[in-house]
Amino acid sequence: MLWDIDLTLIDARGLGHGWYRTALHAVAGLELVHTPSFPGRTERAITQELLLAHDLEPTEELIARLHAALIDVATREHGLLPTSGHALPGAAEALAALAGRPAVVQSLVTGNLVEIARYKLGAFGLDTHVDFEIGGYGSVSEHRPELVLEAVRLASAKHGKDFEAVVIGDTPHDVDAALHHGAFAIGVATGRSSVAELRDAGAHVVLTDLSDTAAVLTAVLDR
Repeated sequence: MLWDIDLTLIDARGLGHGWYRTALHAVAGLELVHTPSFPGRTERAITQELLLAHDLEPTEELIARLHAALIDVATREHGLLPTSGHALPGAAEALAALAGRPAVVQSLVTGNLVEIARYKLGAFGLDTHVDFEIGGYGSVSEHRPELVLEAVRLASAKHGKDFEAVVIGDTPHDVDAALHHGAFAIGVATGRSSVAELRDAGAHVVLTDLSDTAAVLTAVLDR
């Protein structure tokens, strides 16, 4: 089971833009004048667009420095998460219910860097049932489908068996990433994309939110 984080499990809108502003100034001494689109995209894709928009060549060295600066500011400011954001309804209950199923392993496919993913889930007590070691994170690729492939690879290597991946997220990018590798795609309309948009993207199941734990279990387990 591979979860997206932002606007799927939590809502912490606003902090990411501020963290990028601080990181860009720390690395390049520049003010943020162009903010890339965040929903459904990976940190690597966002970083590349941001650097190009500020007339900086997105070299591997500069991308690594900007990511390090993002981690630094998140480390300093992650204590703001509980007051500036919240867990979405049903998120904790869904994670706990799936953790009680012996055949289910839960991790992440998220555009976030792993360190920031830990902060975001930990701030709301949602980290207990998630194996961060086998996730697909935003440093892997600018292409979100590669994150699904990485998560499945790591899970199979750790557990010594093949997994049938289920991906749940709030954007068509999440759905596309799942379908690209033949995974089961669950859309949840808790972000900027509507139920109709997620269905049109090809999601096998679309939920309005996670508040009905039984519906989440049925979507994940009864395929």
